[in-house]
Amino acid sequence: MSVTEVNTDRVGAARAEPVIETRALRRVFSSGQGEVEAVAGIDLCVRRGEIFGFLGPNGAGKTTTLRVLSTLLPASSGEAVVAGHDLRHDPGRVRERIGLVGQRSGADPAVSGRSELVLQGRLYRLRAAEARRRAAELIQVLDLAAVADRPTKTYSGGQRRRLDVGLGLMHRPEVLFLDEPTTGLDPQMRARLWDEIRRLRAEGMTIFLTTHYLEEADALCDRLAIIDQGRIVAEGTADELKREIGGDVLVIGVAGDVSVAREVLARQPVVSDATVDEQGRIRLSVVPGERGEIVLPRVLQLLAGAGVDLQTISMSRPSLDDVFLRKTGRSLREPAA
Repeated sequence: MSVTEVNTDRVGAARAEPVIETRALRRVFSSGQGEVEAVAGIDLCVRRGEIFGFLGPNGAGKTTTLRVLSTLLPASSGEAVVAGHDLRHDPGRVRERIGLVGQRSGADPAVSGRSELVLQGRLYRLRAAEARRRAAELIQVLDLAAVADRPTKTYSGGQRRRLDVGLGLMHRPEVLFLDEPTTGLDPQMRARLWDEIRRLRAEGMTIFLTTHYLEEADALCDRLAIIDQGRIVAEGTADELKREIGGDVLVIGVAGDVSVAREVLARQPVVSDATVDEQGRIRLSVVPGERGEIVLPRVLQLLAGAGVDLQTISMSRPSLDDVFLRKTGRSLREPAA
């Protein structure tokens, strides 16, 4: 069975067609202590026109996976198709259809940002006039007009990062790989780049994103995969992953005897746990799969029926950091063992 057949079964016929597919993809490095399996046989399916977040702690294998999918490293074994072309047998066609923004800048420090952009366009066979127009467009979008004709060695870290993004976008790739693209950007520029990423997705571009900012993944990504020790340990939308590890939490303050209210609520099948915290409030954990906002009206009815006066109520949900801690045993920013 081919990788296409396997992943088509997984995503279903009603879903968007896959643009990145892998099956049992591996990358092994040799070291003085033997072989290190950085990518340990992963299966991925990224659909056309989505923003796919690829997350993991440092050393988990995410950057190695990105480098393999963007043809910078050969796979040790397994299958992969990117933008309709086999990664192992047709890497040149893959390169024509992808853009890559790596963690390190590849710009010549002695050359202006505008010249770098035009050269990138020419390398992808844009005509000279078209390359100049495209460069001017990206300079405006990425707020580089004030420095576009200066040598890149004079750029700030944020300006260099924005130029890197522009270089990856010059030829309007079918698939764009972004390896921590907003590192070093100020909050205003990060928000502007988020808007640009959303616009690219709306135009049909597929974006494969790694990031160390969980709020970025939560805000941007249609689906996520978490890699740890070279293996995929979770995959789904941000909401699906949060619900999988635990339900919403309702914190309720009542007047009078809190034990009566706790006993009434603890008997409900949608409640997995009901405790009283140090401030005398009831903490209700909703069972996974149920939504707090749907359970909330029932809670209010039960309290009213029991003659309990409600004082305060709030709701919170598991975060992506909670997902990381549950799935990998450590925070996203914590170094790998």
